[in-house]
Amino acid sequence: MKIYHNISEFKAVKNAVVTIGTFDGVHLGHRKIIERLKELADECGGETVILTFFPHPRMILHPEDESLKLINTIHEKAALLEQLGIDHLIITPFSRDFSNQSPEAYIRDVLVNTIGTKKIVIGYDHRFGKDRAGNFDDLLKLSTTYGYDVIEIPEQDINDVAVSSTLIREALLNGAIELANNFLGYPFFITGKVGRGDQIGRTIGYPTANIMIEESYKLIPDDGIFSAKVIVRGVSHKGMAYIGSRPTINGITRNIEVNIFDFDTEIYGEEISMQFFNYVRGDVKFDGLEGLKIQLAKDRDDVLALLRDQ
Repeated sequence: MKIYHNISEFKAVKNAVVTIGTFDGVHLGHRKIIERLKELADECGGETVILTFFPHPRMILHPEDESLKLINTIHEKAALLEQLGIDHLIITPFSRDFSNQSPEAYIRDVLVNTIGTKKIVIGYDHRFGKDRAGNFDDLLKLSTTYGYDVIEIPEQDINDVAVSSTLIREALLNGAIELANNFLGYPFFITGKVGRGDQIGRTIGYPTANIMIEESYKLIPDDGIFSAKVIVRGVSHKGMAYIGSRPTINGITRNIEVNIFDFDTEIYGEEISMQFFNYVRGDVKFDGLEGLKIQLAKDRDDVLALLRDQ
């Protein structure tokens, strides 16, 4: 997959089959659109193109609202789309100027003149242009003028999987990991570098890797203990993850840590990826480290049972 970080970098391709959207989560609903995109490209000997935006439009249009957290970072999203076999990913820097284009200017200048769109696939509720005034009818009306076909994914097709990025975010924030994973079609994951903690876990037999997330907009699930798998140097390991402020030692900052089972390799400074499978329990303050140690032994047993078939 070729990635372009500005639409000006893209050179029009023959028979470009295009879809547009933020695609946060690259979930099962999105995959309905992507499947159709690839089918059409195969039929016409074309190439698939996804036009997405970064930052997320809400971050630019409503900067005062810091509540939006995204399921994927832009790098995670790109990796997921590459796995699905997309040919071209255009990551357009979203700005107020970009959002102020009229629907026709957007179609003419971006979709036709720059990308060379021959077919465009959109969801039933896709909106674009200034004040999100453009819709399927505008694309259809101008298709003859600019020489492209429009394929709409009906509401029923997308609703068959009853999923939205908003629903997945809510599930993750409420600890409903299995529900979120069912909607995503893959385990929710985070990616970050391993930083040095205060190594208290080592003193009670449960050393942890502290995962540092650079992107402040990345959604982090609710506090607690989770069953997890950790990808280190391309190899998957089972483990139990912890998110919280470590109340037993009167911690202040919110940490993301994982105890990787049967693992003693030095990985400080390395990037790892952690997949979440189950919410095991909430964050609890214990009467000292000995009480925490006893509970962690129970948690490990619970996690191993949950991951037995994973």
